[in-house]
Amino acid sequence: MATKRSYDDGCATAHALDLVGERWALLVVRELLFGPKRFTDLRTGLPGASPNVLSQRLRELEESGVLRRRKLAPPSSARVYELTEWGRELEPVVMALGRWGARSPALPRKVSTSVDSMMCAVKTLYDPARATGFAADLGLSLDDDRFHLRFANGLMIRRGEPERPDAVVATTPGTLDQLLWSGRALSDAEAAGEATVTGDRDRVERFLTMFPMPEPALHP
Repeated sequence: MATKRSYDDGCATAHALDLVGERWALLVVRELLFGPKRFTDLRTGLPGASPNVLSQRLRELEESGVLRRRKLAPPSSARVYELTEWGRELEPVVMALGRWGARSPALPRKVSTSVDSMMCAVKTLYDPARATGFAADLGLSLDDDRFHLRFANGLMIRRGEPERPDAVVATTPGTLDQLLWSGRALSDAEAAGEATVTGDRDRVERFLTMFPMPEPALHP
């Protein structure tokens, strides 16, 4: 097995890159930001990573204290990976990189993304100014994944379903991308059978306006 490379530099930034700078490492963190996942779930979210490479990244991140493995309580008893408290401190790093990358003129807009990548984009591009006076508990179903979005002095996103949602939107990551950033009308997606809304439709329409894409950076 190849020896993990190191910058051999006393700078804390260099040390951080020693820990999470290998290919796929930060994307593993991205996939775990909203809750624990099984290995098979991580493979689904990171289809470009081979099982061997993914296993190696998980092992390295566990050894460095960024994530841990645990066994779910019965009746599931599945083994999952989850971020440690210290690992969760990487969330603003991932979000900042996402916002910076969103300004790239070369951002590939036609390449599919994982469900968790979509939710990271939602949290990254959330504009509090557009949410002034807005409060809601929304359920978002993206294929087989369920998320709870709470708007109350900010935006909280977690994996799971709200107990008493004001509205629930069921769609796909690709359709949500179109609704948020390609100007597609919600009524059009509904008519095409690509989205359904139950509950307070006005809150859903408002929700779709809160995530503006930043202006692309200019080439010198």
